[in-house]
Amino acid sequence: MQNKKFNDRVNKVLYGGDYNPEQWPEEIWQEDMKLLKEAHINELTLNVFSWAALQPSEDVYDFSKLDKIMKLVKENGFKVMLATSTGAHPAWMAHRHPDILRTEFDGRRRKFGGRHNSCPNSKTYMKYAPLLAKKLAERYKDYGNIVAWHISNEYGGCCYCENCEKAFRQWLKDKYKTIENLNRAWNLDFWGHTIYDWDEIVLPDLRSEYFAPGRTQFQGMSVDYKRFNSDSILKCYKAEYDAIKEITPDIPITTNLMGFYYDLDYKKWSKYMDFVSWDNYPSNDMSPAEIAMGHDLMRSLKQGQSFVLMEQTPSVTNWQPYNALKRPGVLALWSYQAMAHGADAIQYFQMRRTKGACEALHGAVIDHVSSSNTRVYREVQALGNELENIDEGLLGSKFDSKIAIYFDWNNWWAINASAGPSQELDYIKELRKYYCACFRNHVTVDFVGKDDDLSGYKLLIAPVLFMSDKAFAEKVEDFVKSGGTFVITYFSGMVDEEYLYILGGYPGYYKDVTGIWVEESDALPNGATNSFFYNGKAYDASLICDIIHPVDELNESFKGKADGLEILARYEMDFYANTPVITKNQYGKGRAYYIGTSSTDDFYDDFIKGLLKELQIKLIAEADADVEVTERYSKDGVYTFILNHSNEEKTVQLQGKDAITIAPITTKILYKDL
Repeated sequence: MQNKKFNDRVNKVLYGGDYNPEQWPEEIWQEDMKLLKEAHINELTLNVFSWAALQPSEDVYDFSKLDKIMKLVKENGFKVMLATSTGAHPAWMAHRHPDILRTEFDGRRRKFGGRHNSCPNSKTYMKYAPLLAKKLAERYKDYGNIVAWHISNEYGGCCYCENCEKAFRQWLKDKYKTIENLNRAWNLDFWGHTIYDWDEIVLPDLRSEYFAPGRTQFQGMSVDYKRFNSDSILKCYKAEYDAIKEITPDIPITTNLMGFYYDLDYKKWSKYMDFVSWDNYPSNDMSPAEIAMGHDLMRSLKQGQSFVLMEQTPSVTNWQPYNALKRPGVLALWSYQAMAHGADAIQYFQMRRTKGACEALHGAVIDHVSSSNTRVYREVQALGNELENIDEGLLGSKFDSKIAIYFDWNNWWAINASAGPSQELDYIKELRKYYCACFRNHVTVDFVGKDDDLSGYKLLIAPVLFMSDKAFAEKVEDFVKSGGTFVITYFSGMVDEEYLYILGGYPGYYKDVTGIWVEESDALPNGATNSFFYNGKAYDASLICDIIHPVDELNESFKGKADGLEILARYEMDFYANTPVITKNQYGKGRAYYIGTSSTDDFYDDFIKGLLKELQIKLIAEADADVEVTERYSKDGVYTFILNHSNEEKTVQLQGKDAITIAPITTKILYKDL
């Protein structure tokens, strides 16, 4: 795959988003052009849901309306991200070719309707979707204002139909090669599930291997199906990517991701995206740190390459339980927050509010009143005016993170499939505890996967690393031996990538580097706590309590030693009182911490603060926790973003600078020459 970056084709911050003029009579289009230009909009994402209009039948294509739209926006000076429209197939396709329709987890075959209702293993879909992409590329290849291709829209979901069952069998053949390997990997001797022929394999769903949604009887099988489904949908994306790239090799290609989205392994997907883009729709109760965490994940997918904020709402969503407005100033604050974490474009859904169906109450730049005299329009306009004055040197600028958090979709799927220990265990919540502590301490964090380079980091944190492979464990050992600091937690090192439990004691491949052995794990009911003292302060221990011993107490045959092991905290209660809960092991030039429980924010804040001091990781600023400070580095200088998420005026002390005062719900961007 060629790596055509988005910012290779632009020289300023792009500002715009989804525009659907095909939903409106043509006399409104000219009015829109005027209003959008006055709002300093300079880019439009077109053609996102036009498949039915573009292809009214198998062999009939009609580009006449899109031709007019493309001509209009070009004449008015707008850049374009051109979508392929394949996020929702036409009704005639479902009626004439029902193999395109998905089957739900309970075995129900869908009828036409909604979105994401195309089976990724349908021959019909795989014929018509890339063909439409190819025809669009052929028709508009010479339009110089196209800055990117936008394939489909918000891919997601799963299918459990006969198409997928057959494709799953082939996927398994390719992976395991022999039936014997499959039986071993899934441990099919259990309950007499031995398979003798590939055609005996059925999908893991409510009709087969699930007690109930979320409760599978064969974890290896279920995780393999998650991998297969992600690969199947990726295959659809790649088919369109290849069709377009053959015709327009120099135009970068993306699809809009959705942050911590469960069903698709975005780390694997990012290898086939020229640049990452995503849609940021925080729930009303999300903190600034939680929002920032999504941005940092997107930036990290391609190891620090800047991304595009493809969608956000200018004002209000329409699909949350309580659809609160963005308060005055928040539109600009959250837009700058995206840039503070790596965005090179700020975009909205949608340009004009639609007049019917489920998104008619979703926010837009142009409201139903069709006036520039609205609060939202004025805020969009003001932000657009500011963005026009941002130095183009910001585009593509990098971050200098010394801290990495390990995150892996396979591990997420594996934890959710596990038969125990607690229904309260939430992988993302446990990641968030460490990330938010870093955020509140004003240091930048990257997310890394098993194939990423660790050499530039001082600190690697791997919360709840339940599933791991030996190669990554060896990479961690090398990282620590070379002087890195590694933090791993309870419920880690338990299964390999085939979901077979690692024999010989937990945390499996990490016993040597941590110097400890976990004998048992106690699951505490919701609200119940143990406690421990760390650095002279008392903290809660909750959710899971690992019962820990030095690794050389495991058995006489174990060759490992824990000569550098320190016990930093012990449980205060229950039959395992006075046993270790937090340990630190010297390993080569580095050290590994094991955190045997889940705790509260005050513990994570203090723990991270201590590590930052120990590792001499420079804080970007000294400020209250509700003030966010980040730095982006170009070849010429440093861009410092200061964001005040509070309703009070705040003072920020930057490293090497005088104190800076910043108003409530606002942002400052400072530039310093290198």
